[in-house]
Amino acid sequence: MAMISTYLNPSSQLSGPKSCTAASPPLFSGLRRSSASLSTTQSFFHSVNSHTLRSSSSSNRTSRGIVAMAGSGKFFVGGNWKCNGTKDSIKQLVSDLNSATLEPDVDVVVGPPFVYIDQVKNSLTDRIEIAAQNSWIGKGGAFTGEISAEQLKDIGCKWVILGHSERRHVIGEDDQFIGKKAAYALGQDLGVIACIGELLEEREAGKTFDVCFKQLKAYADAVPSWDNIVIAYEPVWAIGTGKVASPEQAQEVHVAVRDWLAKNVSPEVASKTRIIYGGSVNAGNSADLAKKEDIDGFLVGGASLKGADFATIINSVTAKKVAA
Repeated sequence: MAMISTYLNPSSQLSGPKSCTAASPPLFSGLRRSSASLSTTQSFFHSVNSHTLRSSSSSNRTSRGIVAMAGSGKFFVGGNWKCNGTKDSIKQLVSDLNSATLEPDVDVVVGPPFVYIDQVKNSLTDRIEIAAQNSWIGKGGAFTGEISAEQLKDIGCKWVILGHSERRHVIGEDDQFIGKKAAYALGQDLGVIACIGELLEEREAGKTFDVCFKQLKAYADAVPSWDNIVIAYEPVWAIGTGKVASPEQAQEVHVAVRDWLAKNVSPEVASKTRIIYGGSVNAGNSADLAKKEDIDGFLVGGASLKGADFATIINSVTAKKVAA
C-alpha cells in the first residue's frame, strides 16, 4: 500500500506565534533555536528522515482504506467537554451526536464532566465511547474530590484524559505524578489519552522538543505497556485561544514524537501509537490538519460542544483517504 511520505524539512518556513514585545523575537522554528550554522539542525533532520518508519514500503502494516498515516492505528477523535454543560444542554448535544452521520473509520470518544457521565453513557449511541477527564493516582479511599479508575470503569468509562495542560499548569500536576496516574489507569483496563505540549514561552525559547520529550519520558518510565495509549500533542498556546498550529507545525512535532518513541521505546510502539493533535481544532481547519501523515486524529475542546462541528471534525478522516 502506497504511503504519503512527509518528512521534516529544515528549510520549511515554520514559526511559532509572534512575540507581543516590541523587540524582534529570536529566530526559531518554535522547536529549537536557529543559529548561523545549520549543521546541528541538518543532522537532526537527516536522522529523522532516514528513520525506517518513513520507509515507503509498508508491508508490516495492516491493510486499510486510510493510507495517509504514518502509524498503523485507526483515526481517533476525542471530545473534551471540560467543565461545561448542564443536563439540558448535554441532552441536546447527545441528541445531535446520535443523529449525526459519522465515518466508520474513526474511533470516537467524548469526555463529559464527571457528574454527567452516567447521563451520557445511558443516552449516547454505542458508536461513541466515554472518557473521563481525570483519575486518581491509585485505588480510591480518603481522597476528597478525587475519582478512582475503578469507579470510572464501574460506571462504563473506557478512556481517561491525563496530563492535560490545565491539570499541569492550573492544578500543578508534574510529569512524574501524571506518569504514575497513567500507569494505574492502564492497570485498571482504561485507555489513556496522554497529553503533552509546550507553553508559549517554551516554544519561543526553542524548547518544544525538549518539553515534549521530557513529558513523554515520564509516561515511558511509568507505564507497563503502550497498547492502550493515545498521545495528544496540545501546544498550550493554542488551547482555547483561537490560535492553532499550522498543519506543518503540528506535523513537525508529531513526526518528532513518533521518532522519539521509535528510538526510546520501540519501532513497533512508534508505528502503532496514535498521535493526535489538540489546540483550537474546529470544523474549518480539521481537514487540512488531518491531511498530514503523522496526525492520527484530534482531541477537541470547544468545538466538541457543538454536535454538527464535532461531526465534521470526525469526518475529516476523509482527508486521509487517497487512491491506493
